[in-house]
Order: sequence, then C-alpha cells, then structure tokens
Amino acid sequence: MSALSRDDVAHVAMLARIQLTDDELDRLAGQLDQIVGWVGQINEVAAQDVPPMSHPLPLTNVTRADEVRPSLTPEQALAGAPASAQQRFSVPRILDEE
Repeated sequence: MSALSRDDVAHVAMLARIQLTDDELDRLAGQLDQIVGWVGQINEVAAQDVPPMSHPLPLTNVTRADEVRPSLTPEQALAGAPASAQQRFSVPRILDEE
C-alpha cells in the first residue's frame, strides 16, 4: 500500500493549482510514493564525510574585473533617443505613483 494517500496527492495538486482526474490521482499516488522511496534510498547512502553540494563537479565562475574603458559619451548615447532629460532617456510614465 502506498504511504502517500490519494488525499495527499490531491492536496499537493491543489496547492500547485493543478486539476487532476480521479484516475490521475490514483496513478500519481503510487508514482510519488516510489519517488519518495528513492529519495529515502539516497539519504541512506549519503556519507557523513561527504559535504552537501549543488553540483557533482567543482565549478568556478569565470568573470572579468570591472575596468573603465572608453565608451560613448552621454550625448552620443542619447543621439538617437526620441526624448531625453538630464542625460537620461525620457520615457512615458507607466505607473501612477508620485
């Protein structure tokens, strides 16, 4: 018998805003119970000396240092803008906030 009941699956589906038929609830109860069992097996295998990780391979973020480089002047950047004010692009207001 499944440790997850049909009502458990229906509750999770309701929280996720998923509409399921009666047949889907019955089928998914068994499938989700298997998934929970497999996760339990992984927890049994996890050794205390192995730190939790988000990825099995070591990852390093490849970034470059921020360096000031030659770029457009404000006038050049705003040259094609339909409207500008105070060296910024001027766009229509979309919110009614002050």
